[in-house]
Amino acid sequence: MTELRSITFTHESAELLGQLAVPAGPGPHPAVLVMHNALGLGHHMQDVARRLAAQGYIALASDMYGGGVVHKDSEGAGSSYVPLLQTPGLLRGRVVAWFEHMRTLPGVDAARTGAIGYCFGGQCVLELARSGADAKAVVSYHGLLTTAQKAVPGGVKAFVAAYTGARDPYAPYDHVQALREELIAGGAHWQITEFGEVYHAFTDPDAGTTPIPGLGYDPLADKISWAGTLALLETLVKRA
Repeated sequence: MTELRSITFTHESAELLGQLAVPAGPGPHPAVLVMHNALGLGHHMQDVARRLAAQGYIALASDMYGGGVVHKDSEGAGSSYVPLLQTPGLLRGRVVAWFEHMRTLPGVDAARTGAIGYCFGGQCVLELARSGADAKAVVSYHGLLTTAQKAVPGGVKAFVAAYTGARDPYAPYDHVQALREELIAGGAHWQITEFGEVYHAFTDPDAGTTPIPGLGYDPLADKISWAGTLALLETLVKRA
């Protein structure tokens, strides 16, 4: 199993504690930023980082809250992510800062980078794409799709992929349609995959074990979205 090492980073006075997974062999390597769900940088994100390292990527699981905190419930999570959403520019600024920091790490090929995110992290990677960051691809899994600042025409450099469930109460159809229209109007390269009868957090085996409503693991949607992600990263990031 790939060992993770802690990586510290400061943004807007917040001391952030990420986890880094590095593949075997000499670099420079392509790199992927992994962005956590609303609960924080838990074992699911750490496992994703290890899986990406096994595929030959440096994987940086970022911490958006500070101290690597992991919450147990939605109330605790809200205390961390709501301030990020309510402070203009803070969420996007922190995502971009993590991405640019990853590009400076030893062994990273800064020209071959991407980002993936889950739930709240899915919203984060969409903000990264909207910012015009020089990423090759971003992938949002059951992400929150709304934004306070839409992409400007021609401003999205990354290929944008979004996987969502038709029964996800946090990404209803009108949000999916609004994202589609935003990406078309912005001239972006994009893919939106919607799974019928699939709920929020469908990639997380622990989904549904908490009192948070509307969650449910779906093994087929999980496997299909992961396979699509690996194909996208292989084509646009690793071979860039």
